[in-house]
Amino acid sequence: MTQSQSQRERQWRERKQEQNPHGKVKSFEQLAEEAGKTERENR
Repeated sequence: MTQSQSQRERQWRERKQEQNPHGKVKSFEQLAEEAGKTERENR
């Protein structure tokens, strides 16, 4: 049997949310830590 429109849309939204084409996005804290590490290394 075919799926209802709302079911199809929900599944499509779930697939769309799961995508991470550029990898996991880092938090600002993680980015700040990395920036601090590279700054210290360059001195």
